[in-house]
Amino acid sequence: MCLAIPALVTAVLADDMATVSLGGVVKTVSVALLDEVAVGDYVLLHVGYALHKISEEEAERTLAMMAEGGLLEAELDEIAGDAA
Repeated sequence: MCLAIPALVTAVLADDMATVSLGGVVKTVSVALLDEVAVGDYVLLHVGYALHKISEEEAERTLAMMAEGGLLEAELDEIAGDAA
């Protein structure tokens, strides 16, 4: 994963971990760099770490720009490969 990508937190797990969903890909990531994370939050994800919380609007806008630029599919393919 070369770019940070918005992801939706679907579960908060023990040991500063969370499950996120992005484009149909479900992945367990570290949220240790964030103070608080809750189900329904959007986070900016990079190499398995949630770096920042962002708003739903910012997440949607970023995902739309990535899709428009042809970057989203490649990132999701790479993330799906990491999750396998």
